[in-house]
Amino acid sequence: FANLVAAPPLTCSAARRSRRTTTLKTDTTQQKNKISFGKNKELSWHCVEGCGACCKLQKGPSYPSPEEIFTNTSDVELYNSLIGQDGWCIHYEKSTRKCSIYSERPYFCRAEPEVFKSLFGVKEKNFNKEACSFCRDTIKAIYGSSSKELYNFDKSIRSCSSS
Repeated sequence: FANLVAAPPLTCSAARRSRRTTTLKTDTTQQKNKISFGKNKELSWHCVEGCGACCKLQKGPSYPSPEEIFTNTSDVELYNSLIGQDGWCIHYEKSTRKCSIYSERPYFCRAEPEVFKSLFGVKEKNFNKEACSFCRDTIKAIYGSSSKELYNFDKSIRSCSSS
């Protein structure tokens, strides 16, 4: 997020929601955290390069576990194998804030309508809104509500949505 460069769809960590619910376990103040840009403005999700909040795979007990998200045990095993000792993905390069296997990353590391539908039951028409919300909540959880990463994300979404 250091630069406001739009990248192709990137991860929004599949471990953000459980199949059984469409609201985050941690979000008791959802109304306060909503992104609003006017009545007729459509949110348009995109990744802002240089953040990596979604690459923090081990977020804690308030987030659903891989076992709660995936129905396929091989997905659970793969997800768990990606978690480094510090809780970050082993393919996340902290110095560059980029994924070292971006073009070959697993399907659950992709913020795309099909992935959101299969993992979380999000309809394609709701993808942009949900992806923005997922990313915003993850950025806040990882970097804080006063972080430059959140500021850059919100600024980027506002500028993209107002065009």
